[in-house]
Amino acid sequence: MLGKLILNKEHLSSFLRKIAKEHELIAPVRNRYGDTLLEVVSSVDDISLDLEARPVMPPKGFFLPRVETLFRYQRKDGHYSFKEVLPNVSRVFFGLRSCDLWAILFLDVVFQENLKDRYYLNRRSDTVLINIGCREPMENCFCKSAKSGPFLTQGYDLQFTDLGDRFFVEIGRPRGRELVEKWDYFFRPATSGDRDEQYEIVLEAESKFGQKVDFETAISRFMRYEIDDDLWEELGNRCQNCGGCAYVCPTCHCFDMMDRPVSDTEGERVRTHDACTLAGFTRLAGGHNPRRERGHRLRRRFYHKLPFAQDKYHRPSCVGCGRCVEICFGRVDMIHVIRMVCKKPEGPREASLRLGEILLDAGLISWKELKSTLEKQAGTGKRLGAQLIEDGLATKEEIASALSIQLGIPETEETG
Repeated sequence: MLGKLILNKEHLSSFLRKIAKEHELIAPVRNRYGDTLLEVVSSVDDISLDLEARPVMPPKGFFLPRVETLFRYQRKDGHYSFKEVLPNVSRVFFGLRSCDLWAILFLDVVFQENLKDRYYLNRRSDTVLINIGCREPMENCFCKSAKSGPFLTQGYDLQFTDLGDRFFVEIGRPRGRELVEKWDYFFRPATSGDRDEQYEIVLEAESKFGQKVDFETAISRFMRYEIDDDLWEELGNRCQNCGGCAYVCPTCHCFDMMDRPVSDTEGERVRTHDACTLAGFTRLAGGHNPRRERGHRLRRRFYHKLPFAQDKYHRPSCVGCGRCVEICFGRVDMIHVIRMVCKKPEGPREASLRLGEILLDAGLISWKELKSTLEKQAGTGKRLGAQLIEDGLATKEEIASALSIQLGIPETEETG
């Protein structure tokens, strides 16, 4: 069967009913309060394909549940026995947004590196992902800037494009091909006219998604550590410490684990969602918290999602869905933070020179030493000069002398 097909809308319900008989079908459903949620579908008639209503929560909860039992344990006669709880279910997601599907692909990389997370991978292994390309942008989405939509060129099992009375269907991966070949009588090959119409729709959609978020400049400024501490202090004052941004983010994946007793002799180990913006996230057993201030936690969050992810995974861990924009009334969301980071500082050129660059030019430290110190500084919140002095990489006198030469400031007893 060819990779470009047509599914008439009158056949969609029958196709989905066939799927639901053999797999757990998950799709957007509108509840009685008017919210759109991704849910296991009991009746295909409940499915809502209104792409103007983004699902409130992302699909990550189906792969990384808010609370999940990893194993159960039992104590008997002084000995412990353990029973692992591994999920095993065949699922088909229908009606995903492109950005949410791209987020799943990002999580795939995270949970497969180094120590593979078999709980996540078991849920993911027998899953088919079907997205519908978005023809109209929502107010706060910026998927085009994040390169995760409105249509995808790879990663999907099946991608649908709405052509009015029919869907243009693209086969991406083998699992998608298996699905359509099993019920091929619902489909027909796409004609050249169908292809042309779909191409025009994609081009039109691309032109409508105009929200600009400059990831490239922001990541560059993060990597060069050109962001003043005042920005994080301001954002910290605005943050309500609710963790909402992490919970609605389709790629945030921090978690905590704890042992929970069920009875005097039985218990279970559970994994729960966590958020790096919460006050207790880095609190140590002795009570010390290296990121006690909200501004420090926010700095870590955005460094992790932008330059650290770019360095490790070759792309930021943001897909531009816009959920954080909608949930954060303090405006500590990806759009506003990136725009604040990209805003050029005012004043003379000397004010924008960074201490690290000055010390590099003076030959006092190496780039490797600077990078290591800046990474440490991101965690401690100390000034760069103080961190360098504490680590024994430079003295106060050397720093003052370098500043004096580079900025033309006379070296005095007070500064030197």
